Amino acid sequence: MPTIQSAEILQRSRELKALLNPCEICPRQCRIKRLEGQSGYCRMTDTAIVSSILPHHGEEPPISGSHGSGTVFLSGCNAGCIFCQNYQISQLRLGQRISAEKLALEFLKLQQADCHNINWVTPTPHLPFLIEALAIAVDRGLTIPIVYNTNGYDRLEILQLLDGIVDIYLPDVKYSADVWAEEFSELPYYSEISTIAVREMYRQVGILQLDNRQIARHGLLVRHLVLPEGTAGSRRVFEKIAAIDPQIPVSIMAQYHPCYRAINHPVLGRRITATEYRHVLNEFDEVGLETTYLQDIDGLERGDPYLPDFRKPKRNIFDL
Repeated sequence: MPTIQSAEILQRSRELKALLNPCEICPRQCRIKRLEGQSGYCRMTDTAIVSSILPHHGEEPPISGSHGSGTVFLSGCNAGCIFCQNYQISQLRLGQRISAEKLALEFLKLQQADCHNINWVTPTPHLPFLIEALAIAVDRGLTIPIVYNTNGYDRLEILQLLDGIVDIYLPDVKYSADVWAEEFSELPYYSEISTIAVREMYRQVGILQLDNRQIARHGLLVRHLVLPEGTAGSRRVFEKIAAIDPQIPVSIMAQYHPCYRAINHPVLGRRITATEYRHVLNEFDEVGLETTYLQDIDGLERGDPYLPDFRKPKRNIFDL
């Protein structure tokens, strides 16, 4: 749970909301007036938009545990990944507007459902509204950890406003080379920005801390998705993480599946091979990082349990 009081959390939400007019909430700094209904790259305006809220069992074991991660799937994104598995909400922006009051109630329902944490997926465009909702929920008894599940394209100054609020940082580090970050995800200067962001996350929360049930309570867990033909630059990603602290755990994901605009792409239009995944695991070992979470690539080749469909009926914010 946050280490600061609800009044301070509410004050942080006000500071973040002031950064929406003009918008400087992410590294793009579109400088449009979101509180007046304008939208920039992420196409978000003056309220949070949520696709679904539910106990989710598909995260890493310390996050999902046995009871699930209380996951809030938010619409829109400040990245434009042509292969996004969540493109229905990140790019097509399926979802419903939700007030801070309603969102706070949903956080509390997830806690009542015995979820291990509150997991904000793609939170950056929605931060002022999430933090406002959190202040309300903490005032009403929310105590489980907050997970900041991000693409790593975060401003240092914004992350500093989350110090004492976020318990667990769960960033992607997608690329080590900006050429691929821009071509595949429309993320200029991604390598430097994500490295600075991860360093700040580590400063705030340190190494991942698990309780006696092996559930994460605090700390940093980095994700890295293996891409075809080595285009993620995995070795260099691992070297940058190791330079911060070789004890930072890394989740090395094999779940890449060509979606959205990556179908029939000359590089990204196929799954990764077992050989490519094992090569990345060897690079991880050679760099000297100590802890990793792996996926079973053989099982993934038999069928893809990681490919979501946000159009399918599911328990959502109105029937949790």
